[in-house]
Amino acid sequence: MTKAYDPYENMLHVMQTAADTLGLKDSDYEIFKYPERELKVSVPVTMDNGTVRVFDGYRVQHSTLRGPAKGGIRFHPNVDMQEVKALAAWMSIKCAIADIPYGGGKGGVCVDVQQLSEGELERLTRGYTARIAPIIGEDTDIPAPDVNTNGQTMAWIMDTYSKVSGQYTPGVVTGKPVEIGGSVGRTEATGRGVMICAHEMVEREGLAASQCKVAVQGAGNVGMTAARLMQETGFTIVALSDISGGIYKESGLDTREIAEYLSVKGRLLRDYQADGVTHITNEQVLSCKCDLLVPAAMENQITASNAEEVRAHMIVEGANGPTTTEADAILADKGILVVPDVLANSGGVIVSYFEWVQNRQMYYWEEEEVNDRLQQKMLHAFEQVYKVAKKYKVSLRQGAYMIALQRLVAASRMRGIFL
Repeated sequence: MTKAYDPYENMLHVMQTAADTLGLKDSDYEIFKYPERELKVSVPVTMDNGTVRVFDGYRVQHSTLRGPAKGGIRFHPNVDMQEVKALAAWMSIKCAIADIPYGGGKGGVCVDVQQLSEGELERLTRGYTARIAPIIGEDTDIPAPDVNTNGQTMAWIMDTYSKVSGQYTPGVVTGKPVEIGGSVGRTEATGRGVMICAHEMVEREGLAASQCKVAVQGAGNVGMTAARLMQETGFTIVALSDISGGIYKESGLDTREIAEYLSVKGRLLRDYQADGVTHITNEQVLSCKCDLLVPAAMENQITASNAEEVRAHMIVEGANGPTTTEADAILADKGILVVPDVLANSGGVIVSYFEWVQNRQMYYWEEEEVNDRLQQKMLHAFEQVYKVAKKYKVSLRQGAYMIALQRLVAASRMRGIFL
């Protein structure tokens, strides 16, 4: 029987390998195997028909050694504690790699948002916020958007928290609308970071963007933004998918036209039609002939069962945890270079940090400044990870985890353990 995928065990395996390469003792990083706090809540919601449903919600704070916990909130039917724990740990790693003063946190609610009205979604969001309010705050734990949540969700969370705390607190969340304290550039930040990493990777492989055909799995905020920005900066996007399936065009898709098409609520790629476009499955997007693959949907997409079918030469991970440890080994044997999620998709948390700084200062930057600062941070992190990977002759994923562990262990040694 095939062992069920456990994202937290996946994270621990990568961490263990990185620690062994660094020569760390178990006592150096033992605390990072366990989240500092795990909260499970029950959220009752009055539905439009007058009935009451109760939803399971979670918030996990993996580490606050280097600063307040930071991480998104996702609304999805598959959300459970193990997934949220893994996502929180990845945030600790990600913030350490980006070298921003945050720890890792994550939250979620087990719900199919497609089955809720706008009013039901708002009541669920506010109820969940009230339940986790005792452990979040601009100095303790700062949520952000994730799968099936957005700026409107953050606005409801910020308003609810402000009412509960009795004061206007814009810094309690990031990814808010600009009109209530959000940062320009935040919506595109994760996809922009993926684009920056893609350019760095192909350049270091001696290629130009104009020579590279790209397949993108996922047409949400991250995938669609990455596809559009990559096309605008020279790449040819040959494949794209969403929950309904994928589309393919060897000469290149028109990502701007597709983004406009999908901007209408309810539209999916299965219904998109254009000259030269053929419809394929999500699995075919992962295995199609291309130079660079961007998995930007959910975790556990490239696995031991399909890794052999991947034909891309490079992968830049836009989603969190899209590749299992077993698949990582297969990709390495095939000579496929992988820019890991904890580096490639860190643009979102970096600009979230910028938003939080602006909220605290009550002084806001222009979009050009935000994007310039993001690029500086991303390039610096990429360079450090690349150097460590080359020095130790390990994958970029291992290099990234090694940098993060060094910083986390250093903070742990300096702060000690409170008894």
